[in-house]
Amino acid sequence: MSECTHDCSSCSANCPSKNQGSLIEPANELSSVRHVIGVVSGKGGVGKSLVTSMLAILTERKGYHSAILDADITGPSIPKAFGIGGGIEGDEHGMFPARSNLGIDIMSTNLLLDDETTPVVWRGPVIAGTVKQFWTDVIWDGVEYMFVDCPPGTGDVPLTVFQSLPLSGIVIVTSPQELVSMIVKKAANMANMMNIPVLGVIENMSYVRCPDCGKEIKIFGDSKINEVAKDFGYDLLARIPIDPRIAELCDAGKIEEYDCSCLDAAADAIIKKTNG
Repeated sequence: MSECTHDCSSCSANCPSKNQGSLIEPANELSSVRHVIGVVSGKGGVGKSLVTSMLAILTERKGYHSAILDADITGPSIPKAFGIGGGIEGDEHGMFPARSNLGIDIMSTNLLLDDETTPVVWRGPVIAGTVKQFWTDVIWDGVEYMFVDCPPGTGDVPLTVFQSLPLSGIVIVTSPQELVSMIVKKAANMANMMNIPVLGVIENMSYVRCPDCGKEIKIFGDSKINEVAKDFGYDLLARIPIDPRIAELCDAGKIEEYDCSCLDAAADAIIKKTNG
């Protein structure tokens, strides 16, 4: 028996997954979410959580109520960046997400732990189930843009996000290194298999700007992102510089104070693509 590709459109097998039709999980009956955007990458360490945070901040600033579903269950970093701690409250109808100073709704594993340094040592099915519960059991009230911070790769959690959440599209995050083509290709091929639109590509750590002369210093060498985006037919939404201020604000839980102008055009493009 061949390995399942999760693409039922080209499969002749008579399996339960195919017979049950759509695998999209229903949201909480009290939830209202207009657009769900996945933030993904083919490898770790490229800054998906940073991009997720800044896109949510920008859309909130532009007047769209935003939310973050932190699907990186074993490595959650969103609450730390926003300076959010403490427990999550709820009632018989569901759980209520935490809310940032700017008004962004956030749900993350670290908000459910007594100690944020406690490791989450769970197997894949339990982790995937938790992601589903963040969608089905949390009351997302009046959210216009939900950004889902996915863990790296193409494993259980990204697959669960792609299959179980009603994605309007995904944003692929990458970096300038030579292996960028492989990173983008992995995420792109998964999106194509699952029939999920790719809204564009964002390159993180593109350069460092000299504080004296303003020159862009490309510490990873010349970027190939323009060629890669063109090869796949994707829009290059933004190039984010390496900025010590970002790390400083994330460590202090004040990411909302950062000037996200480098991603402003990206947020505008996402809004336009999902409302066009």
